[in-house]
Amino acid sequence: MGGWKIHATSINAQMKKYYLIVNPAGGTKKGLDILEKVKPIFQKHQVEITILHTEYAGHARQLAKELDLAGYDGLCAIGGDGTMFEMVNGMLKRDDGKTFPLGLITGGTGNAFMHDLDCLDPIEAASRIVKGHLRPVDIAKVEAQDVIYYSFNIVGWGLVADAGHLAESLRWLGGIRYDVASILEVIKGRKRIARLLIEDEEAIEEDFIFIVACNTIHTGKAMRIAPHSKFDDGKIDLVIVRRCSRIQLLKLFPKLFTGEHIKSPLVEYRQVKGYSIIPKEDSALILDGELTGSTPVNVSIEPKRINVLV
Repeated sequence: MGGWKIHATSINAQMKKYYLIVNPAGGTKKGLDILEKVKPIFQKHQVEITILHTEYAGHARQLAKELDLAGYDGLCAIGGDGTMFEMVNGMLKRDDGKTFPLGLITGGTGNAFMHDLDCLDPIEAASRIVKGHLRPVDIAKVEAQDVIYYSFNIVGWGLVADAGHLAESLRWLGGIRYDVASILEVIKGRKRIARLLIEDEEAIEEDFIFIVACNTIHTGKAMRIAPHSKFDDGKIDLVIVRRCSRIQLLKLFPKLFTGEHIKSPLVEYRQVKGYSIIPKEDSALILDGELTGSTPVNVSIEPKRINVLV
């Protein structure tokens, strides 16, 4: 395993056996504390865990891509949406083409996926994992600038992505940095002319505020951007906001936390199997909370592509 730090509980051939990834420095920086809290749950249910400590950004992706899963029942991690994004993208890009169950123990700064599962408590998450129940989850295949990514949560373009990039320079503001960045982007009022193609329909060319595709109800810190979304229905929920006044947009923003925004005439809400965005000027994307990828982008849903331990 090279420089990876690996520890294992006592071995029993009859036990279920999982890898458990822990990031000591990421997210809320509580990964090791959470690990100590959930260890007794695995021990009580006679589930063996092999603990892997990540050592750099992207390490969880590498582990999911390269680990030998022979004899293991799945790959789990303590973390949030970013950790899940890494595991999904590593697993779905394995050279051997194998897939295996994934489990997540809540421990990140953004926990949209676990919000949808109503499982924000790490103890409860670990308790679900040891039961071994599987739930299929759709995955969005994202083709952006000839690079393929896989998304389980959201694919965001426009103001939502621009605000995410701006928020990175405002980290000193703490948890409110994304809200501040969003308001600043609204004030800028920049144009985002793009062609939107939805399945076999005629292309729409307009000035958009943002287009967000959601596979989960929640995104970020409890925003209910796609209140009708289900992550196993074979569709992705498309939330489209066209050009409107700054005042209208500022009034709309708080409603994103309740899901009331979809009642607004400013918002178009669609459930689709795929779409493409081709802007006049290439611009950034945000995938599952990660600032990665750039337009033009083509998104297609892959039904029940992975299994999650819930």
